[in-house]
Amino acid sequence: MGSAALSRPVVHRKIRALLLALILGVLSAATALVAPPAAHAAESTLGAAAAQSGRYFGAAIASGRLGDSAYTTIANREFNSVTAENEMKIDATEPQRGQFNFTAADRVYNWAVQNGKQVRGHTLAWHSQQPGWMQSLSGSDLRQAMINHINGVMGHYKGKIAQWDVVNEAFADGSSGARRDSNLQRTGNDWIEVAFRTARAADPAAKLCYNDYNVENWTWAKTQAMYNMVKDFKQRGVPIDCVGFQAHFNSGSPYDSNFRTTLQNFAALGVDVAITELDIQGASPTTYAAVTNDCLAVARCLGITVWGVRDSDSWRPEHTPLLFNSDGSKKPAYTAVLNALNGGSTTPPGDSGQIKGVGSGRCLDVPNASTADGTQVQLWDCHSGTNQQWALTAAGELRVYGNKCLDAGGTADGARVQIYGCWGGDNQKWRLNSDGSITGVQSGRCLDAAGTSNGTRIQLYTCSNGSNQRWTRT
Repeated sequence: MGSAALSRPVVHRKIRALLLALILGVLSAATALVAPPAAHAAESTLGAAAAQSGRYFGAAIASGRLGDSAYTTIANREFNSVTAENEMKIDATEPQRGQFNFTAADRVYNWAVQNGKQVRGHTLAWHSQQPGWMQSLSGSDLRQAMINHINGVMGHYKGKIAQWDVVNEAFADGSSGARRDSNLQRTGNDWIEVAFRTARAADPAAKLCYNDYNVENWTWAKTQAMYNMVKDFKQRGVPIDCVGFQAHFNSGSPYDSNFRTTLQNFAALGVDVAITELDIQGASPTTYAAVTNDCLAVARCLGITVWGVRDSDSWRPEHTPLLFNSDGSKKPAYTAVLNALNGGSTTPPGDSGQIKGVGSGRCLDVPNASTADGTQVQLWDCHSGTNQQWALTAAGELRVYGNKCLDAGGTADGARVQIYGCWGGDNQKWRLNSDGSITGVQSGRCLDAAGTSNGTRIQLYTCSNGSNQRWTRT
């Protein structure tokens, strides 16, 4: 979590889980044939290996180290996701009330996107690393300051951040299962809900996460308290999309094999999960591989972020907890993780091919083989071109050209369906249903063709079970 987090105590951290085989029995007399999964060649970097299953493998990046060529060489080569280590926290982005400073945050963000990486936002509401002016506030004044801060930071990055850690570390350590006693908690028990509702309004496209540590073990009271909060939020419609497990494993907070159970149980609530700040004291190859396999075993696990690049970059360098030695050389743990990613779950059966409309007999097509973001997809006579080859990832994306995703440009009836650079948003996640329909995860509406002729544009529309909303894979 960065330098300020060292003071905290250490104690005892789309296709989702849906059908991974595609569409059988679209019509009573028709069957969609499913090809066997294609074998993947072993990838040589962590990010590329993780991407085989639609996941990311990222790292916390510090702006002050971006001038270190050894650091940036490893970071650029190995990782496909970036979290700013401290630069997007409250004290960094709003040092004076109402006066935002994104210089350091933008340096990390710009380096990431210029090198083709997605960005996780960390963090918007937290009891720690508050600037002095915020520490002096209380009650309704502090509540309003929190709201204004979320709006200011998310407004600056609107549409650019894949996931935000909206609230960080709100539960107490130990066996009480209580909320942490913080100035934010003292504004009222609904402060977390208010933060998430504010965040959704500020950037509807961002995935909103709750993030905490020592919540990996399913039996711990802190884990159960977080689970009950997420369950309550989902039942009441509070906009929470994902839960981050920091996974700072050490002798006082060791890895337990029930971590996979924890991930599975949270995913079953209807949220994504992510391993957000992984480091392991001593960098045990066995434990690193186990954590990686835990993520691979859960369809809704978005990916893994390690908290630093080399041991010398770690917030706990004395623990030697990362995948690279201080001199930049790879540890045995690196090889263990890479092997796990290369041998882990891959894109599901029938992972690549054409998507043909049942009513039209024509295929989902990118006009003129365009690669431009915002190009609305259409129906067109089926052919073997790459602009009709759609790969289904374990994250629920439908990818074309390898790096462009089928993207919903809105959530209402008639919203355009287009291609856009893949970034992990729910507007780029799809559920392929046994009746042949394809529904948007964010909207719940169906992929719809308003006609049958060449050039018919594809849109979202309320599901009706019509043949213009049913599709087969070829």
